[in-house]
Amino acid sequence: MVIRIGGLASGMDIDSIVKNLMTAERMPLDKLKQKKQVLEWQRDDYRKMNTLLLDFRTELTQMKLTTKYRARTTTSSDESKVTATATSAASQASYSISEVKALAKAENWVTESIGIDGTQSLESQFGDLPTDFTWSTGTVRSKSLTADGDATLSLDVTPETIKADDAAKMTVKVNGVSYGVIKNTDDWDTDLETKQVKIDEHGNLTFEENIASGATVKVDYISNSTDKYADFSITTQTSKGPVTEKFLVQSTETLNQLVNKVNSSNAGVSMFYDTATKKISLMQKETGKFGSDSSNIKVTGAFAEKSLKLDVSTANPNDPDAPKFTRGSDAEFTINGLTTTRSSNTFDMNGVSITLKKTFDASEGAATLSINNNGNAVYDNIKSFVDKYNTLIGAISSKTSEEKYRSYTPLTDDQRESLSDKQQEQWEEKAKSGLLRRDTILTSVLTNMRGNFSQPVSNSTTDPLFKQLASIGITTTANYLEGGKLEINEAKLKEAINNNPDAVEALFRGGGDSAVIGEQGIAHRLYNTVNATMDKLKERAGNTFSTNQQFALGRQLTNIDSSITRFESRLTQVEDRYWKQFTAMEKAIQQANSQSNYLMQQFSM
Repeated sequence: MVIRIGGLASGMDIDSIVKNLMTAERMPLDKLKQKKQVLEWQRDDYRKMNTLLLDFRTELTQMKLTTKYRARTTTSSDESKVTATATSAASQASYSISEVKALAKAENWVTESIGIDGTQSLESQFGDLPTDFTWSTGTVRSKSLTADGDATLSLDVTPETIKADDAAKMTVKVNGVSYGVIKNTDDWDTDLETKQVKIDEHGNLTFEENIASGATVKVDYISNSTDKYADFSITTQTSKGPVTEKFLVQSTETLNQLVNKVNSSNAGVSMFYDTATKKISLMQKETGKFGSDSSNIKVTGAFAEKSLKLDVSTANPNDPDAPKFTRGSDAEFTINGLTTTRSSNTFDMNGVSITLKKTFDASEGAATLSINNNGNAVYDNIKSFVDKYNTLIGAISSKTSEEKYRSYTPLTDDQRESLSDKQQEQWEEKAKSGLLRRDTILTSVLTNMRGNFSQPVSNSTTDPLFKQLASIGITTTANYLEGGKLEINEAKLKEAINNNPDAVEALFRGGGDSAVIGEQGIAHRLYNTVNATMDKLKERAGNTFSTNQQFALGRQLTNIDSSITRFESRLTQVEDRYWKQFTAMEKAIQQANSQSNYLMQQFSM
């Protein structure tokens, strides 16, 4: 540690002297810090340019898709009868629906009155149950587990025991897929179509195969107790095949709770209980007639059939007290002379989604659907692309042509102290200007993109009359100072879109698999050019996730940081040396003063 004596003997302002000396010594350090600041500004400017290119590349990704050029519009001659929407995959066509004989209907059951309160426990209201139904003993419980990649799991139910004899009534679902449940002592059931799982009295589950790690396993099981429960199942025939859901109901539950269980299940039905008529309605969520049975819905279990009276075998439309049954049915209609059916009133036909609104016959007149190219939407897509391109090259051109103010270097700490905030801002604005002036990467991408636009497109899908942008009304502006911005002749472009949409599409996105630039559509060329430039900019300036060693400017910054650290260490040594020298001088002066005082005292005696 250097002892610093600040001019007590000499009367000199040693602090100021050392400070001034160190100001001169620090000049090379200030230059290093200024160089570092310039590199950081350049890095940030490069990254901003890369962000602009990334946004434009995202637009190019969309311009390589058919949806940008095949927008469709649909019209219906009578929307009260039929409506439609079309995807980009739909062909330009017309459809005449001359008759809708029947609309698709969902299957619906309405029970006879069961006369209970939906908010009270089920057991308390079933005093006079049919003799062919009795409550089973046991407690219904649910548990969710997470698989660990093995074929075994444990419910960890100790000290309870599982009522394994009732395994067939329990449910196990892995990520929503149902498994058939059997007792642990039974053999695998070869008649079951579903995968199986065994359960023992201790709550151990053994699957036929390993369950993927992290899968959610939901188990509804029955434990031994004196409580009471019932079970039933609902099987629905659907467009994707039969679906069966099993339900366990505790006797203490209410009808409203049971309804919620059914509605939140995968049974594909909606249930509600009407408190006014005391009847249950059960309706399939999907319209249509499925399977060869007389009904889409099948309910099994004495509790549901007898206690809830979910049985429509005695349905009678003429008896107000009898159950009601409406069979699920398909829509039947005639389109372009062809009589056909669909399970839903909304269906897809060659990329056109058609919705039947009501029944009508030929005498009422046909409903005609027209599918046409939406030229305005395609024009808007191309115009938006051109606007984004112009914005991009405008930003790059502006950056590469910025004025460079060489006399404005980054401010040092001492310089900042002498300027106001506004003055600092104005100074830095000029200091940052021109850092990418005439940058070769950015000027090259401008040149290459202009070449991508101007070079003719010639491949197996292009029209000889539409090989360049000018042929569809897109040209560069007359003002060369704008750096090659594009302008659109609206009338000419719309004419090309409406009269030859395939040629317009081919000009932009044709020949995407070709390695020959002349065969590639403009969108593909630009994408490759932008992508290559972004790689170069990343190599030069990295991104927010890059370490300094991963890009050129970062490596320079690391080297400068090392130089700054070494120089600061050297400055500390220099400052200590100055203080040692001035301290030695002060001690010498003090010693000389002491000797002088001593001699004066001797002469005065």
